[in-house]
Order: sequence, then C-alpha cells, then structure tokens
Amino acid sequence: MVTLQTAENALKNVYLGVVANQLNVNANPLLAKIRRSSKDVWGKEIRKLAPYGINGGIGAGSETDELPTASGNGYVQFVAELKNLYGRIEISDKAVRASANNIGAFVNLLSDEMEGLVKASSFNLGRMLYGDGTGLLATASSVSDKTVTCDKVNNLIEGMLLDVYKEDSKSNTAPLKVIYVDRVNKTFTYESSASVTIAANDKFYVQGSKGFEISGLGRIFDSTQDTLYGVSKTSYPWLKPYTSTTEKEISDITIQEAIDFLDMNVDSQINFITCSSKVRRAYQEYLGAYRRNIDITELEGGYKTITHNGIPVVADRFVDDDTMYLLNTNDFTLHELCDWKWLEGEDGRILKQNQGYPTYSATLVKYAELICDKPCGQAKISGIKSTVTNPFN
Repeated sequence: MVTLQTAENALKNVYLGVVANQLNVNANPLLAKIRRSSKDVWGKEIRKLAPYGINGGIGAGSETDELPTASGNGYVQFVAELKNLYGRIEISDKAVRASANNIGAFVNLLSDEMEGLVKASSFNLGRMLYGDGTGLLATASSVSDKTVTCDKVNNLIEGMLLDVYKEDSKSNTAPLKVIYVDRVNKTFTYESSASVTIAANDKFYVQGSKGFEISGLGRIFDSTQDTLYGVSKTSYPWLKPYTSTTEKEISDITIQEAIDFLDMNVDSQINFITCSSKVRRAYQEYLGAYRRNIDITELEGGYKTITHNGIPVVADRFVDDDTMYLLNTNDFTLHELCDWKWLEGEDGRILKQNQGYPTYSATLVKYAELICDKPCGQAKISGIKSTVTNPFN
C-alpha cells in the first residue's frame, strides 16, 4: 500500500540522484562544462585565493652577480556569499490516497511532479548563469490591461511567479503569474490574486529572489560596478574582461580577434563559445556564404552544435540577441556547500503538510555560487548584426 512514507523513500532513494544529475549535467550546456567543488567554502561564504601574474623571481646574470630577488606569485582573495537555490513540489492528500492501491498511478504522480521540478529548475539555473545576480528578468516599456510589453522576454516562461519593483520598492502584495509569453512581440500576460499597478520602467524578478541569485556572466561583464567578489576592479584591472561593442557582422576574423587577444595577452585558451540563436544563424549564414563546411560536435549531456576551429558554438536562449561570449570554462567553478538535497525537518521528514491545507510539499535545496578565477580571460562581443550579406550575390 502506498503511503506518505513510501513517497518519502522514493523521493530520497530513487528520484534525488536522478534529479541531481539532470540539474548538474543536462540543465544547460554551459553548466555541464563548469566544474563543481566544495573546496574554499567556509561557513556561509566562499573565500578563495585567485592567482594573477607570474612569479617575479627570475632573471639572468654573470656567475658572480647576485641571484635574482625572490618575488612570489600574486594573489587576491575572492569573497562571495553562498546563494540559496530552492525547488519545491506539492502533492495533495487526495492524490496520495487515490493512488494508495495503485503503484503505477503513484509512480506517475511522483514522476510528473519531479519532471516539472526539473524543467523549472533547469530553466532558472540556465537563466542565472547569464544573469548579474540581481535576478532582473525584464523591464516594462508599456502596459495594456494585463499585458506588459518588455525590453526582452527570453527570461520569462509560462507559470513563473513574479515580483514587481518600482525602483527599489516592491509594489505587489501577491506574485504575478505569467500565463502567456508572446516572444515575437516581447509581451507577457499575467494574472494575480491581488490588484497591482504596473507602469513603464517597472522591473520584474522571480518571487522573493531579487538580489539573491547566482553571479553569472552578467555580473562578470558588468561595467557599472567597481567590485567583483569583494575586490576592486580599479585596484586590480585584470578583473576586467575583454569586451567589444562596435556594431559588426559576425565572421571567423571577428571571433578569432577576441580569441587571439586573450591567448596572447592573458594566456587564456577559449574552449566554449555561446551566443543567441540569431547570432548563431548569422554565423551559419556566413559559413554558407563562403562555402565552408559546418562541423558538428556533441557535448556532454547530448547537446549537438556547430564549431569554430573545433570550439563549440552553442546557442542559448538567455544570451541577448546581438551577443556572443567566448569563455575558458576551466576558469569557472560552481562552489557548493553540498549537492542537491531535500530539506529535512528535525524528524527527518521531507514531505510536510502545508499548514491549513490538505497538501504536502517537499523542497529541494542547494547552496552554491559561481566564481570565475580569471575574469580577464573571458570575452564578450556585442553589437553583432543578425544577418550577413552574401558576397556571392
């Protein structure tokens, strides 16, 4: 007979390992390339020594001259707080009782819940990798009834619950639920259990998440803030990554210029390129225009993609339309206190009744933060045109 204890055992012993693997490997091609580590985690913080420059104790001289002066490697300490990542499922008491004598129905019940959790968590993890840690999803430009036109909607998806902020003040008492996203016209339609007034320039965040998300690529390439991981970019200019903002068409030369700069100046070897689907199509058009073969490679997690001189070029929905990132993923580490775990009560239970409701919920949790040891070894090319003129026309 199926009971709540049966459900708990299945969540702990059957689903947890599968879900953790899917979120660590299959959630996003970039995430699959980043190593995970529990080193350098001290309490609620990550404290990590990042080397820069080279050992200065070298030189040449005569056989009777003094030896070179010793000068060790340069180090700076990165300090970052672990971010709290949550995923929650909910099962009604009625559903559990209805499947009590039908193990197949019970398995389907849990599988559907876990599949939804993985889908939602994968979307948000992928989004955070390209975010700046603030959790900003979109900014309103105009509003008509309950349809909002935004600067971008690639970070939004149906079912997402949102907070609305007017400057730094939250303006909604209950979350807005996204019920439809028009990705062509960059609008979304919402519903809410409480009235809320939305105006141009209002900003949207995932419920309760403002300022608590992982520091992704947006944070590394954020030129408006002087500090990164608690270190001043003014004092340590090597924290500034390579950027190119001049409007341009995509080409092998454009990509290779950035790769060569990083290789020659900061000894960084690019092994992963990610861009918007528009930029990837423009690059494919460029390759076709010049009658070049398009090489395909398969990444961990089963992703197939085109390459530039053997380097995978991956399209990701969370990259801005005119942008391409060139990364050395060996410089990135997802520091974590532990892998994905179920949140347990003092009694060891993971399924808990929601007070006042005939439902039970379980919460998946991970405490982690993304650190790039060598920000100057990464590049961002923006201003890329979406189409390429065929030189043979």
